[in-house]
Amino acid sequence: MNNNFYVTTPIYYVNDIPHIGHAYTTLACDIIARFKRLDGFNVFFLTGTDEHGQKVELAAKNKKVKPIEFVNEVSLNFKDLLKCMQFSNDDFIRTTDERHIESCQKLWNKLLENGHIYLGKYSGWYSVRDEAFFSESEIVDGKAPSGSPVEWVEEPSYFFNLKKWESKLIDFYEKNPNFICPASRRNEVVSFVKGGLLDLSVSRTSFSWGIKVPNDNNHIMYVWLDALTNYISAANYTDKVDGRAFLETWPADLHMVGKDIIRFHAVYWPAFLMAADLPLPKKIFAHGWWTNEGQKISKSLGNVIDPFDIVEKFGLDQVRYFLMREVPFGNDGDFSISQLINRVNSDLSNSFGNLFQRVVSMVVKNCNGKVPEKPNSFLDEDLKLINSIKNSLNEYRELIDLQRFDQVLKHIWLVIGNANKYVDIQAPWSLKKNDFKRMEVVLFTLLETLKQIAIILQPFIPSTSEYILNHLSIPNDFRQLKSINILISGNNDISVPSILFPRI
Repeated sequence: MNNNFYVTTPIYYVNDIPHIGHAYTTLACDIIARFKRLDGFNVFFLTGTDEHGQKVELAAKNKKVKPIEFVNEVSLNFKDLLKCMQFSNDDFIRTTDERHIESCQKLWNKLLENGHIYLGKYSGWYSVRDEAFFSESEIVDGKAPSGSPVEWVEEPSYFFNLKKWESKLIDFYEKNPNFICPASRRNEVVSFVKGGLLDLSVSRTSFSWGIKVPNDNNHIMYVWLDALTNYISAANYTDKVDGRAFLETWPADLHMVGKDIIRFHAVYWPAFLMAADLPLPKKIFAHGWWTNEGQKISKSLGNVIDPFDIVEKFGLDQVRYFLMREVPFGNDGDFSISQLINRVNSDLSNSFGNLFQRVVSMVVKNCNGKVPEKPNSFLDEDLKLINSIKNSLNEYRELIDLQRFDQVLKHIWLVIGNANKYVDIQAPWSLKKNDFKRMEVVLFTLLETLKQIAIILQPFIPSTSEYILNHLSIPNDFRQLKSINILISGNNDISVPSILFPRI
């Protein structure tokens, strides 16, 4: 069995500062990466920044700095976001990295050698903001489908023979129905390709900030050919030995993207790879967008959500939980502060935090601050609770692979709710007086359930999970998914806990 797992975020465009959309996409990848590591996979999790193109050149010009100075500064904001959100990426690629430039030029030469690139002249509509070309039929009221302004461009250009790949792409989509998810995005892409493809302009001459076309310094590579190549650059595409390092990592198991860039990833990228005789990624998932209190998010409205700000105000695990629980992943969602507060107070504080607080406090008070010894036997109601996470592991694996993060959390919170009911029904405070042994079994059952909950929640709320596992004296090498089957050790010391989630 191949135990490698390669997951990528899109690389983020550096003409602006990070916003909630960047945090959301990377968080989804972070949860998958963390979960797979817990499940024994050798994970490679890549993110990075897209630093070339006309938009960046203009942004640098407006700031009166050189493009390289501009991108060096702005890319740091994205690295800061990784620290702020505790993302566990293994690599951070920049399109200004030497390894990436080499990779792009190698891919270009391969496409040229295979006869898929030719020199011609481009005449058509181009959006600087989208860094995309649009056909006459896509222009609405003089604007791109995204609403961004377009300009008529005429210049010499190299072309990639995209039209040739129409039937091969359709054939691939049909044979691999889960290549593009969710289904709505797949339908959108299939419809676009069936509508007919035109050869793609893959170079520009009207600006200079980008990767030079090999053997033709007048041309800069089209920013999307440049950007998409990052996924193989980081996987050692330029490996000079025998390509083994590349084939150990590539193809990617999952490209996570926003729905606005699905076309580039699901049409252009597979065509480039086919044309270069390279394997295709296994899956592309396009998620939805956030609105802010019901309004479309835009700089002009001044309602951009700053992830640094909300983490500072509400707490990191609180924000991570809200983003993954609030909306089925793939759908659009509304970012509402009142709903965030409601989730923190109801789900995290009242339900989970309260369970941890009351159980651990009872153990400290009634069992001399030690986990009770492992019982010789359990009642059915004890086993039902103890087995509720353990017996659902395969279901969680499947849901993670389908990117149904909210469903995983819903299920875990059902277990938390059942554990709270179990406390009320078993009433260990009463058992203390008339059946001390039974009280110990009940408290052991609850501590074991809390341990399992903390293990499975590590990908979602890492700091809180770590605090709980430390508090229960669970050794680091007993925090994997397989460790869920090993009952908590009796006699571990437990102290009075801190409040996990203060109410807002």
